[in-house]
Amino acid sequence: MQAIGVSHYGPPSNFEIRQVSLPSQPTGRDLLIQVKALSVNPIDTKIRAGKYDDAPDYYDHVPHPFHIIAPEAAGIVLSVGPDAQYFRPGDSVFYVSAPTRQGAAAEYQLVDERTIGHKPTSLDFVEAAVMPLTYGTAWEMAERLDIQEGEQAGILIINGAGGVGSVATQLARYVLRLPVVVATASRPETKEWVKQNGATHVIDHREDLKTQIDNLGLDVPIKYIFILASTEQYLSVASDICAPLGKICSIVQSSVNFYGTQFLSKSLTFAWCWLGSRGYHDYDREAQHVMMENLAKYIDEGKIHCTLTKRMKLTAEGLKTAHELIESKKTIGKIGLGVDEEGEREPFA
Repeated sequence: MQAIGVSHYGPPSNFEIRQVSLPSQPTGRDLLIQVKALSVNPIDTKIRAGKYDDAPDYYDHVPHPFHIIAPEAAGIVLSVGPDAQYFRPGDSVFYVSAPTRQGAAAEYQLVDERTIGHKPTSLDFVEAAVMPLTYGTAWEMAERLDIQEGEQAGILIINGAGGVGSVATQLARYVLRLPVVVATASRPETKEWVKQNGATHVIDHREDLKTQIDNLGLDVPIKYIFILASTEQYLSVASDICAPLGKICSIVQSSVNFYGTQFLSKSLTFAWCWLGSRGYHDYDREAQHVMMENLAKYIDEGKIHCTLTKRMKLTAEGLKTAHELIESKKTIGKIGLGVDEEGEREPFA
């Protein structure tokens, strides 16, 4: 089969097209999936660059010598392992595969069914492919902080226009039904985007966050904060903003120093969130399948809408361009690449 990957970690130009062996017939709870679309995330660019550090021993566990990168995708189930419980051949699915396995930039992929959900019927494959990783991350952040549906509390989402922020805002407003959802954005187009995703208030992360929050005159406390950008940059001000006994969660690896902040004086909780934790450490794997099925339900019910903003052909050039766009740090929402999108080259070529 055709596949796109790297044999040497580095810049996007290191992507290669190769003929590789077809995956074997699935065993255990694996499914063999025909890939129809994938999405690109910051995690992909870090892995490709050889700089991924969310797990200190990550590169000891990745495929060698040719690494196919892209854990988030959608496709059609071709066959199932003998222990599979949730799917059958012909099912349309979307998923986030384990980041230590071969990814979706190939015609076929083996994926553990516990990371998979049935594709929302209201989305096509490209639309579906951009949702699992960002929703899963946002949901697990809410889970880490034990946010209760409908409670009278506010949340601050730092970097609201990015992939995770775009879904976290919707999750907080329309699923968890928090009365105050403050999201940060700095450009006119990103400010409008976060409003479309349900933010009740928008502030600028390039300006003083505490002053802007104070000026809003909110009638509920900011009890929760999601940090989706530089943890070190926002940790101290987050402790200034967060209500006593509140909770702060970050997805951005950092060397954290709480000394000199309000964390202890306010008895604040800090949590990390990495969507790969369950798979990487083989712990409570079923939870991710439930998460994906819930996402499909919320999308089809209209509670969460798709955050796709750019569609491309799933080719080596398309994948290279998508990585470059992500690394520019100017994207809004998500980029999806599909085998059936318009383009001169054949898929995976």
